[in-house]
Amino acid sequence: MRFTSEQRLADGVRERTFTLGEIPGLLWTPTSTSAPAPLILLGHPGGLRRMYPRLVARAEGCVAQGFAAATIELPGSGDRPASAAAEQARADLRRSLAAGEPVADEVVDRLVLPLVDKAVPEWRAALDALLALPEVGGPVGYAGGVISIGVRLALVEPRIVAALLFAGSFVPRTIVEEARRVTVPLHVLLQWDDEGNDRQMALDLFDAFGSAEKTLHANMGGHTGVPHFEGEPANRFFARHLR
Repeated sequence: MRFTSEQRLADGVRERTFTLGEIPGLLWTPTSTSAPAPLILLGHPGGLRRMYPRLVARAEGCVAQGFAAATIELPGSGDRPASAAAEQARADLRRSLAAGEPVADEVVDRLVLPLVDKAVPEWRAALDALLALPEVGGPVGYAGGVISIGVRLALVEPRIVAALLFAGSFVPRTIVEEARRVTVPLHVLLQWDDEGNDRQMALDLFDAFGSAEKTLHANMGGHTGVPHFEGEPANRFFARHLR
């Protein structure tokens, strides 16, 4: 990990950009304490520059609760090389949606599974580097992003003790089967009127999770309309499990 820039944001937030090999990332930590802060990994669906306004708002909320927050750029997003196979799968998915047809399982697999297979090891490598910093400590939570990545991480990464997942993306059947073996506490947000995703698929995935503690919050509205008041229960969720 190599830090490339640093700035102080409002309300005692220190923001640093870094690279992990060729992977860009961001780290936010409190400036008001010398004790290691529990870490929340901020998942997202795209490039860091495009997602930055939403990411920094989420990170500031984490730091206000005494946590550190970090994220990395996904494979094929932002400044990273695009995947022709993923672009073709995305075009096939959009074609099915535009025609009002069911999205074939093989299209979902082609779009999602290669991303999960590449992104999850990168998140774990980032976690290794972040937890080596004196200002960052465990336990670790994961919040948001592509839900299939969150499912795989929650299954294979023992340092993640709780996850907040955003339902609202197509999920391969393989990932649904993996969800049955996920046991960490879960807090899942679902936008009921998300026009680009399959509500029943999200409900089936929630039902599949093997966690003894799992909570689903469903709100009216489209994909980007998660109400601001959902921040409070999310904060309480992480406070229970990261402190």
